[in-house]
Amino acid sequence: MNTYFPPASSIKAWAEEDRPREKLLRKGKQHLTDVELLAILLRTGTADTSAVELARQILHTVNYDLNELGSRPLPKLMSCKGIGEAKALTISAAMELGRRRQLSVIREKPQIRGSQDAFQAIGSLLSDLLHEEFWILLLNRANRVIGKEQISSGGMTGTVVDAKIIFRKAIEGRACAIILCHNHPSGNLSPSQADIDLTRKLVKAGEMVELPVLDHLIIGGTSYWSFADEGML
Repeated sequence: MNTYFPPASSIKAWAEEDRPREKLLRKGKQHLTDVELLAILLRTGTADTSAVELARQILHTVNYDLNELGSRPLPKLMSCKGIGEAKALTISAAMELGRRRQLSVIREKPQIRGSQDAFQAIGSLLSDLLHEEFWILLLNRANRVIGKEQISSGGMTGTVVDAKIIFRKAIEGRACAIILCHNHPSGNLSPSQADIDLTRKLVKAGEMVELPVLDHLIIGGTSYWSFADEGML
């Protein structure tokens, strides 16, 4: 009688406690590594590679940086051996869901005490984008975040910002102060002259309507540049 032994790379050959899905059911999602979570999304590997090994190979290409993985376009994802359109779409959708999670209703209303707090509140929305976007954080009298509003979305080198839209959204959101935020896809955090001029214009407009602009963050990857920290407000 012939006996079939699954290849060592097959997850079916592993002890049940080592399989990602079973591990999630038994221990909970917080006990899985990034590799194991990605393997669950992939569902299957290739003829000679398990889903876990395939997930490990994908994360290795981005130095295990989830921000980098989230910024990869579909063709780049599909350039990995074993990743077709379906798997690439699954990865891309999961990364976008993680990004959009930051847009859900803010329950704890984090308090902004400085630029680092502001970056923590909005950095994940802008850090992996390949185009520029402009957002504002809405703050109450205690400088707690009560909302995040996208003002505009543009190209690789800029986006159009309308002061009227900014302050209309701030007033409608009952903000007592705002923080300006936009990203530089290039990773260069230095403000352009246009950034400086716009910030001065919006600070003056805020003073006129008694809705102060407390800071303007330029975000690039996992770093940021603060107008307030640099004494430029």
